[in-house]
Formats: sequence, structure tokens, C-alpha cells
Amino acid sequence: MAHENPSREYIKQMLALAGNIAVVGLSDNPERTSYMVAKAMQDRGYRIIPVNPNADVILGEPCYPSLSAIPDPVDIVNVFRRADQVVPIAEEAVKIKAKVFWLQLDIINEEAAAVAKQGGLDVIMDRCIKVEDAILNPRNK
Repeated sequence: MAHENPSREYIKQMLALAGNIAVVGLSDNPERTSYMVAKAMQDRGYRIIPVNPNADVILGEPCYPSLSAIPDPVDIVNVFRRADQVVPIAEEAVKIKAKVFWLQLDIINEEAAAVAKQGGLDVIMDRCIKVEDAILNPRNK
């Protein structure tokens, strides 16, 4: 059966409860989408934890080579990797007891969704976390 994302109201609750967002595939290049999305989320008050084995610090936060290396609890695992690379990330998200497995816009992998769901995580696929947060939690600047 094909994955269905939770309702917008449920996603709003997920975001409201999120403290730490691990961003797998976060680039240190400010021109990359992953950087722009993570920076926007950080600017909106979320703590971003970069997961990138090729960088030391991104957005002022220390980078970790994997989800398992993060010493703090992770609420949302936000993934910027190709769809064919996300099953092991889902397995690791389950292992660290994350709460939400979030695949960014245009990333769809039913096997990864099933792994995460079976591990007790909420799953969102093919949605941009920045866009969802902006729609569901509008803030005046």
C-alpha cells in the first residue's frame, strides 16, 4: 500500500513539538537547497544538527558523520539524499529513536517509509519542511 502523508494538522503538531532536527545531506554550500532550507528553519527557532561526514561545522553547528554519532535526542530526521540512498537512513533513524522521518520534496521511497513506520516513526515524503512550517506556523517578522 502506498504511503500517505499525515494531515496538515498532524504535521503542524509534529513541528510544534520538534526541538532537534537532524539534516542528513546538509551541504555547507549556501547555494544548495539543503543549506537554504536548514538556514530558514534555524532562523525560525529550530535547532539544526548537520549530518555530513565531509564538513566540520555548518550553520554554526558541529557536523556529525551519521545519525548514530549525534549525542542528543533527535525529533525529526530531515533527509536531503537521493531516493535510492534513504533506506539505510530510515534504519538508522529507527535505531536512534527519532520521532519523525521526513523526506524532502521529490524524495519518495516506499521501502524506507515502511522501515520507519514499522520502527514507530511518523513519516512524511515529498514535502519541503520549510514550506510546511511557513504554511502551518506563519510568523510575522
